[in-house]
Amino acid sequence: MSSLNWKPFVFGGLASVTAECGTFPIDLAKTRLQVQGQVGDSKYREIRYRGMLHAMMRIGREEGPRALYSGIAPAMLRQASYGTIKIGTYQSFKRLLVERPEDETLLTNVICGILSGVISSTIANPTDVLKIRMQAQGNLIQGSMMGNFINIYQQEGTRGLWKGVSLTAQRAAIVVGVELPAYDITKKHLILSGYMGDTVYTHFLSSFVCGLAGALASNPVDVVRTRLMNQRGGALYQGTLDCILQTWRHEGFMALYKGFFPNWLRLGPWNIIVSFNCVVRAPVCLYTLCLMPRSLLTPLRNLLRALPH
Repeated sequence: MSSLNWKPFVFGGLASVTAECGTFPIDLAKTRLQVQGQVGDSKYREIRYRGMLHAMMRIGREEGPRALYSGIAPAMLRQASYGTIKIGTYQSFKRLLVERPEDETLLTNVICGILSGVISSTIANPTDVLKIRMQAQGNLIQGSMMGNFINIYQQEGTRGLWKGVSLTAQRAAIVVGVELPAYDITKKHLILSGYMGDTVYTHFLSSFVCGLAGALASNPVDVVRTRLMNQRGGALYQGTLDCILQTWRHEGFMALYKGFFPNWLRLGPWNIIVSFNCVVRAPVCLYTLCLMPRSLLTPLRNLLRALPH
């Protein structure tokens, strides 16, 4: 354990929180697009938004600009846990299997990506449930983050906090298992081809490529996961298969790709911000620390002091 490199965990978590703050309105628009048009739910039956930009403009106009950040608190908490564990374990697993980065293979990256994604998403699932509900329902959810966690537990029990955990793990396995290897392989081939060096532009291009791959692979699972997490109890969908069949039957196959454009548009910049952390760590960390509540800075400072240098 003494040889464990803590830097990927700390820097990965800080970069993930920064990326979440920068792309959150896009993520909120994606959630609203994914939950609308449900025939069996009168609350979400109406098609209110024609696309990402229309959704963001209408939400800002009708609910106020602050509504674009509904659910940001559990989202930041999610990234502080999910992002930290995902990126840290991914790098650690790779170093356990191969010592040198140039010896990495696609299979190695896929295995490490899936393991890190499943572990981190399972742990952070309660924050995902609350984030999606606050995004979908906006001002209807009042109170503090901890108060809402308690309400979900009291009304739905532990199963309510871990609702959709299998889908969350599947989505994370798909996203991480596709994105991280796609990023590594794209960057590796761009550098080895001689067209581009190991520059910021290489990281940017690799991030958009892996974001497209992740969005294509994960969007159907993301739609089903969002709808299951947003419902209270099991009134509309009895499970994953039932949600897929109802969505396909009533809304058509392409309904499983609702929110695809904001999903990809979010993943591109999100991955750029995280990958940029590998190039310029200090500015990312300083920016993230400025965004964090003061109550979180003291324990974080104590944690950093306790880590080996």
